[in-house]
Amino acid sequence: MSQPGAPMLPGSDEPLRPSWVRWQIVALLVAYSFMTWFNRVSMSAAYDERIRQQTGISTEAMGHVYSAFFFAYLIFMTPGGWFIDRFGARASLIIMGFGSAFFCSLTGLAGIGPLVTGGLVWYALFAIRSLMGAFTAPIYPAAARMVSHWIPVSQRAWVNGLVQAAAAVGMACAFPVFGALIDVFNWQIAFVIAGIITALLALAWSVYATNLPDQHGRVNESERRFIEEQHLDQPVVPDSVSWRALLRNRSLLLLTLSYAAVGYFEYMFFFWMHYYFKEVRQLEESRIYAAILFLGLAVGMITGGWAADRMRRQYRGWLGRALVPMVGLFAGAVLLVLGILATETWATVALLAAAMAAVGATEAPTWTLAVELGGRHGGTSAAICNTGGNFGGWLAPILTPLVSAYAGWQWGISLGGLIGVAGAVLWCWIRPEEVESIDPQIPQIPQI
Repeated sequence: MSQPGAPMLPGSDEPLRPSWVRWQIVALLVAYSFMTWFNRVSMSAAYDERIRQQTGISTEAMGHVYSAFFFAYLIFMTPGGWFIDRFGARASLIIMGFGSAFFCSLTGLAGIGPLVTGGLVWYALFAIRSLMGAFTAPIYPAAARMVSHWIPVSQRAWVNGLVQAAAAVGMACAFPVFGALIDVFNWQIAFVIAGIITALLALAWSVYATNLPDQHGRVNESERRFIEEQHLDQPVVPDSVSWRALLRNRSLLLLTLSYAAVGYFEYMFFFWMHYYFKEVRQLEESRIYAAILFLGLAVGMITGGWAADRMRRQYRGWLGRALVPMVGLFAGAVLLVLGILATETWATVALLAAAMAAVGATEAPTWTLAVELGGRHGGTSAAICNTGGNFGGWLAPILTPLVSAYAGWQWGISLGGLIGVAGAVLWCWIRPEEVESIDPQIPQIPQI
């Protein structure tokens, strides 16, 4: 029996089925997530394959180029969240897409003759990647905000996991696919090709996406009602909430610190694990092994989102939110150390892939809670949380080779496990109902 008031098919007693525009929006977000991370990690692939040999830039100096992207990404993250809440996630993702495409293409120009012969490649890469980081900053707060508008609560963590998993697939493809482009066209043209593809995706987003289902001409009445009904039990945060009020929310601050640990762990893999396989372990199939790690991360992100939705339905309050990220961070730390200590190649790759999967499981519940803690200002609160994640990501490319130079690569990489444990412990004091700390009149987040 159809629900009272449900739209009906013309000339029929059958209810009108919801259209699938929300999943098309998700598909575009997934594609965006894939390309932004493909473009980020392609810098590491280009360095390992050609730039290091052609320019002589040291690993320590290249670590600063990697971190330049994430430092700018970090600095512009919270202002990007304000922009999302002020002008909408759609506009933010249009600017992000075209800006990322432009500076990705410009990266290739850093390798032109005069800059190479003049020894200016490092300076050009540092400047270009910094600007690219600034334009890329809104991607995940905006994506999480779009998910909160278009996807029901019961599926939200899983969908956030899909978006995050696309990033991992982009990383997995970066070394083999971008490496193949380098083999055929050299690294300069490879960056231009990646930039053009990103620009085409940004064009598709600008033509098709809207901030809200009500604004989209292809959303039928049934889909609109379905989405609205699923959002009725969400907390309402007043428009007057300030950044200062969000920064006083203890749970948001602890979530931000915990996500910094996640960022450190993951970014250490993003930028140094291929180098570790190729140069430290002297493995011939380093591209493939690096891709396996990132595919493990993708599996963990999707599985973690699915598990987080189930835990939230099964357990009320703190336990339903915290169980997946706490277990994931603890397990990731243990598996990381075991993987580094393993002597057989297959064991090392398998254990490190499992470590990435475990930590990847924390992504979806973290992003879902970050948006909910901000209510109507979910873009800003998600940006604050992601600032922490990228602060950890900014430190990892620098600290990993520095610690490894003094104590060895086993210690340099194992440090990520210790930081992951600290991130897990912080969840003991995170309380999802602390949206109330912003305004005492706001109803508690319902336990679903």
